[in-house]
Amino acid sequence: MSDTGNAAARDTDAPLLSVEGLSKTYSSGRRLADRLTGRAEIRVQAVKEVSFSIRRGEIMGLIGESGCGKSTLGRTILRLHEPTAGRVIFDGADVTALSDDQMKAMRRRMQIIFQDPYASLNPRRTVEEIVGLPLRLHGLASGREDLRAKTAAIVEKVGLKSAHLDRYPHQFSGGQRQRIGIARALVSHPEFIVCDEPVSALDVSIQAQIIQLLTELKQEMGLTYLFISHDISVIGYLSDRVAVMYLGEIVELGSAEAVLSNPRHPYTQSLMSAVPEVDRPGHRNRVRLSGDLPSPIAPPPGCRFHTRCPLAIDICRREAPKVETVGPGHTAACHRLHENLSLLEEEEPA
Repeated sequence: MSDTGNAAARDTDAPLLSVEGLSKTYSSGRRLADRLTGRAEIRVQAVKEVSFSIRRGEIMGLIGESGCGKSTLGRTILRLHEPTAGRVIFDGADVTALSDDQMKAMRRRMQIIFQDPYASLNPRRTVEEIVGLPLRLHGLASGREDLRAKTAAIVEKVGLKSAHLDRYPHQFSGGQRQRIGIARALVSHPEFIVCDEPVSALDVSIQAQIIQLLTELKQEMGLTYLFISHDISVIGYLSDRVAVMYLGEIVELGSAEAVLSNPRHPYTQSLMSAVPEVDRPGHRNRVRLSGDLPSPIAPPPGCRFHTRCPLAIDICRREAPKVETVGPGHTAACHRLHENLSLLEEEEPA
């Protein structure tokens, strides 16, 4: 193989995105904290020392309960929220070290699809104005006619019509509004997209259409996704690899097949137990976790999951577990990984 071919192979194998020890902590400010609680400051650690990588052309699924920090992680990767610590490396560039002008140029290559397809669209702007905004900001259109032509092309690619360009968001259904959001994310021809629960606000039948559209666009445009969802069935259908998040930390990471067919962390097992089994209903234990997700203002000591974990022992309450390898490319953080324990033992039918 030629040197050019070797270089191309190396570029393909290298991660497109690497997240290294990324953390995000919010502070209320002293004055507000004094008024609310009498304490000097309220600090919320939404994301704690998260590390993973995504290969070019891959779909990384990120799953966890509402409030676990999934959306914050996605937005911090894009620097919509500034990280407190850690680095984000995109195609060799340290995103966290870029200036504002450099970050503006980088946003052409890194985009986001938001969860709520109505709240994320300006109700006072037409579809052409909403979708065409990235073209204007980045100087990607050479005049009014070129801007309209490029906007119409991407709108049609996502399943709408060029006749829709002069309409406003309130004139569309939820699924159509989400297609507008997808068109806005794609119009600058990015390489990486954070899909922040893009189907959770939609009816089930419309969810299937949007998932199919995102799959087709990935293949056609060579996209890479971080797909955030609380629906493990959607994650299992779409993802090449899966990261499981609990209270700001990644507790399990691996290929979709490994994580979903052989979950090793008790939290992942509890999520899997909630997935309906159509073929053999009633054969799997339903793991019911006690209590609610703890507050990130005062996370539990030791393992953050120990307050709800049926397998917790004394060490879980004292020490945070280390991330360990449990299979090829499969890691988890639990003190009892090597005891071969599972919450998913099958029950005999009554």
